[in-house]
Amino acid sequence: MLEHLIYVNSWYPKYEVDLAEQTHYTVFNQKAQGTTTASCVREVKHEKVEAPKPTEQKLAAEPKPAAANDDDIDLFGSDDEEQSEEVKKRLAEYAAKKSKKEQIIAKSTIVLDIKPWDDETDLEAMEKSVRSIEADGLVWGQSKFLPVAFGVKKLQIGCVVEDDKIGTDFLEEKICEFEDYVQSVDIVSFNKI
Repeated sequence: MLEHLIYVNSWYPKYEVDLAEQTHYTVFNQKAQGTTTASCVREVKHEKVEAPKPTEQKLAAEPKPAAANDDDIDLFGSDDEEQSEEVKKRLAEYAAKKSKKEQIIAKSTIVLDIKPWDDETDLEAMEKSVRSIEADGLVWGQSKFLPVAFGVKKLQIGCVVEDDKIGTDFLEEKICEFEDYVQSVDIVSFNKI
């Protein structure tokens, strides 16, 4: 019945597939009307299978012109169109509500280890000099002296900083400026509040 479509490759030109469909429907329609299928199949087999004409391909490939109504529909909601009064009202209410809300200030607690040069360094003076560092967004907390080794003690001091205003680099630089007392500064802990 469809011997002319049996090839080694599995891709067929569209016109051959269309002819096979036409043969199939013709055979079944003829069968339903009571005519013999053999004569119908012979008729279709003798038809010449031709590729469609180039003009038919061009017509099929050309897109149909869009209707005039399609220009009015904006699926992505462009910004250049006017907003309705309700939308403007909602945006104004949202902006007013947002401005009344308190801004959350990001803060962190930092614990620093400040090591002196030797066991003869005055730790009380070192603590006073460290606490003398003042900046906006910096609050000094508790401090204590911890033993390191061979009678040497270090100062461990905590502070609360605002993340946008004070950084750890700033603190380390300012503390290391006290060269008479401070050998090194280490960050023991850094926690967000």
